[in-house]
Amino acid sequence: MPSAVVAISGASGARYGVRLLEALRDADWSINLIVSREGAINLDLECGITPQELAAQNGVILEDNENLAAKSASGSAKFDGYIICPASGTTVGKLASGITDNLITRSGMVALKEQRKLILVPRETPYATVQLENMAKLSGYGVVILPANPGYYNNPESIEDLVDFVVARILDQLDVEHNLSQRWSGGEVTLAKSADTDLTL
Repeated sequence: MPSAVVAISGASGARYGVRLLEALRDADWSINLIVSREGAINLDLECGITPQELAAQNGVILEDNENLAAKSASGSAKFDGYIICPASGTTVGKLASGITDNLITRSGMVALKEQRKLILVPRETPYATVQLENMAKLSGYGVVILPANPGYYNNPESIEDLVDFVVARILDQLDVEHNLSQRWSGGEVTLAKSADTDLTL
């Protein structure tokens, strides 16, 4: 059974993390969940759920963000992916600086040092220059920077559609099959030309 560490840090966008957990559960992944103190606040504000309830609903292992002896803190505990969704600017900055003062940043550093898949989903706008520099630095280390920027070409009809678009991109990075969003086929756009019309891309 494939396994992953999913962390929900203090940025807005906890809904993305919740949906990711559901999708990985449905794909039969084993999950270790970490939620920061601020992440728990956003879970309550945005989803009306506690970390304990979230873990119970999805059958995942909830780890204490203050416990640096947890499974997710060890490089010998192999996971197929590490996803911080959403990733706060503070979490991104700590990882870019090598600071591992909680389980979320420690698990991210494990992914870096063991050269495993690490996906960060920042949800911030606008970005400060230092945040862009931190993300560029981490990208240079092989980290996947996947901002929570939903697309609109599929004509989304609900917030859930927008959330699914981003979660689908995360699942693609993990090679998880899904049907959360329609894939681009190349036939969506028809160029029409006439004597008085010339449409080009």
